[in-house]
Amino acid sequence: MELLFRPVIYIYDSGSRRALHGICAFERDEVPVGAVVVRGEEILAAAHDEKEASADPTAHAELLALRQAARAVGNWRLEGCELYVTLEPCPMCAGAMLQARIARLVYGARNSRWGAIESVCSLHNLPEFNHTIQVSGGVMEKTCAQLLQRYFREKRQPEEKNPEEQ
Repeated sequence: MELLFRPVIYIYDSGSRRALHGICAFERDEVPVGAVVVRGEEILAAAHDEKEASADPTAHAELLALRQAARAVGNWRLEGCELYVTLEPCPMCAGAMLQARIARLVYGARNSRWGAIESVCSLHNLPEFNHTIQVSGGVMEKTCAQLLQRYFREKRQPEEKNPEEQ
């Protein structure tokens, strides 16, 4: 599937109009999930899913953004940082956020199959862990969900055959 545009989802932090973007790569045939790590007003990292391109099951937008942010600050502890993502994180990504000591998560669409923040389970606030994450879910949920639905709808459509080839 090749599309000639690169959609960008803007998630606004509590109405402050501070636009933070997650780059979603339709043209790379990746699931359009984007993540951004910020500290204060500074964007430390932005990434999108790259599982297909890298043949890496861990190449989720959140993990890639956390890695970039850690390199940017020179420390694996991302205390005081916020993660913005278009889709509720899975258990792997939620665990990485806990390990990185992310202060706050803001996500768009809920993930009924793999959501480890609110939909399937709540890893971010288990009392057994030594860290908890403040969460704001459902931010621009409809926009984020529509982007994902469109991607999967187009992915599942059978390719149109050229009439000359029939």
